[in-house]
Amino acid sequence: MRNENCDCTAHWLLFSLFLVLLGSSARGQSKPEAGWPNYGGDAGGTRYSGAAQIDRSNVAQLKVAWTTRTGAFPHDAELDHKAAFEATPILIDGKLFLSTPYDHVIALNAETGAKLWDFDPKLELPYGASEVTSRGVAAWREPRAKEGQPCALRIFIGTLDARLIALDGATGKPCAEFGTVGEVDLTTGVRLRDPGDYQVTSAPVIVKDLVITGSSEGDNRAVSVERGIIRAFDVRSGALRWTWDPIAPWAYETIPRTGAGNAWSTLSVDAERDLVFIPTGSASPDYYGGIRKGDNKWANSVVALRASTGKFLWGFQVVHHDLWDYDVASQPALFAWKDGTPAIAITTKMGRVFILNRLTGVPLLPVEERPVLKSDIPGEESWPTQPASTISVVPEKLTIEDAWGKDEQERQWCAEKIKAARSGDIYTPPSLQGTLVFPSNVGGVNWGSAAYDAQRHLLFMNTNRLPIFVKLIPQAELAEARKNQTDSDRLHGEFARQTGAPFAMFRTPLLSPSGLPCNAPPWGTVAAVDLFSGKKVWDVPLGSWIPGMNTGTVTLGGPMVTGGGLVFTAAAMDNYLRAFDSDSGKQLWKYELPAGGQATPMTYTLKGKQYLVIAAGGHGKLGTKQGDYVLAFTLPQ
Repeated sequence: MRNENCDCTAHWLLFSLFLVLLGSSARGQSKPEAGWPNYGGDAGGTRYSGAAQIDRSNVAQLKVAWTTRTGAFPHDAELDHKAAFEATPILIDGKLFLSTPYDHVIALNAETGAKLWDFDPKLELPYGASEVTSRGVAAWREPRAKEGQPCALRIFIGTLDARLIALDGATGKPCAEFGTVGEVDLTTGVRLRDPGDYQVTSAPVIVKDLVITGSSEGDNRAVSVERGIIRAFDVRSGALRWTWDPIAPWAYETIPRTGAGNAWSTLSVDAERDLVFIPTGSASPDYYGGIRKGDNKWANSVVALRASTGKFLWGFQVVHHDLWDYDVASQPALFAWKDGTPAIAITTKMGRVFILNRLTGVPLLPVEERPVLKSDIPGEESWPTQPASTISVVPEKLTIEDAWGKDEQERQWCAEKIKAARSGDIYTPPSLQGTLVFPSNVGGVNWGSAAYDAQRHLLFMNTNRLPIFVKLIPQAELAEARKNQTDSDRLHGEFARQTGAPFAMFRTPLLSPSGLPCNAPPWGTVAAVDLFSGKKVWDVPLGSWIPGMNTGTVTLGGPMVTGGGLVFTAAAMDNYLRAFDSDSGKQLWKYELPAGGQATPMTYTLKGKQYLVIAAGGHGKLGTKQGDYVLAFTLPQ
């Protein structure tokens, strides 16, 4: 009905003027630019960015904005064979900071990719070094700094020769007041056994005025290896503030004394609640536990510590008495549960995802202790049960019926190999006849961790489905077993002495004569899980080993997710960076990188433009193409 008393024309003009003014005000208040200040995006490791300029409608238009070469190769022929460019840059003050496989720290102009400075730590790295990689750096800003003060912004890196170094973010020069001329010796107090097998490969974390780091240790060398301690240092002086040993005190009482339980992956931080979350590995050695009897707490766990003091608050063990190299390789992801409860998601090599109350460690989705097979190795007392979650993203069983080959002859060859080994359900213990470990020590989910979109309550992760053959060897028979076996490539075969244990170990992927895995594809995927329901939403192959087929490949590297409804990941062995629709898993874009993309991408906005950045340098042990590239992508103008 028309209102005869209304001067509608006048009201419409006023309303139109209001809309114009509102639009002008909105344009004047530009959206804050999205950053990436931590290795995992935020301190809680969600690998999420609200940047939404690049979205489903335009991602296929992405173009290379700039490419930078780090100069990391060549370095040393033997060490280069192990090198992996696994870094994710962080963004601070319009600069990207990242690390190379040899621990060079580099600052780049985030708009152009121009190199601003390069710090060389001059590593003392023996040929026997376990790893040649660095996943990233951490940053801290002095809140009391005066303008132009040196080291007002500090960049921290842990090195392959076990140093913690603080650098001036403006110049790349060491901060002289930190430790001794800018560095702290991390070998102090760890009972160093083998130089080159005690390293730092993941970025440290910052909590207020503390820098906290774990360590990476070479696997399966011996029972008595380095202590896997976590340490916090004063960010200004480098003074040691606290130490926590994941497997104390029980490990001190074993004969010989066991070690490790170390945190080699990235820690997560809830600074508001003064919490740091520690993902731990197995006690040494991985494949024989007859000396380390019991459940081995707090190895193979995620543990919450009071960040300011190192006080133990709670722990959740994902594997009891590990015999499969099922260390917690992923950074825990911190998020809010459906009722607002602070929560934590733990992704594992077994493909099981555990959702806990972040403050108490109590499961928010059910966890059941289920009986598992008993070990038949003399002296081994395997744990009778293992925790099972309601979320599992990879198969947990491998039988003769699961044998696969590119033709019937290969399928039969694989079936015979499975038949000859001890195999079946997950947690089948290592044996003298040889056991098929599935999922394997590669994953499930490895160090690439997971990305979380709070709007969709979806957790995204790259997965692996590769069986590993593990055989225990009496020490007296090791020399004979090693004859004519010199290849230590992890995708072929690896002997380990496990000194101090009665058994050495051999492990190798179960591959057919053509080099393809003996289980059916997909061999690697990117998957999405609804954390509130515990249901898998989608799961699609990532990469391909067979032209024209979506087989998936082994993946090392992680996903990230954006406000534009996109999941970006590389990680597969075909060298492509891909974008997927976060709701459906549909692939929307891919780009062939100049070298392997065994890293996790990141994104940010700068001067109103969104950039997507990834390190492309390959992985020596995995056999992908190596290089020293950092690439940035944007939408065309």
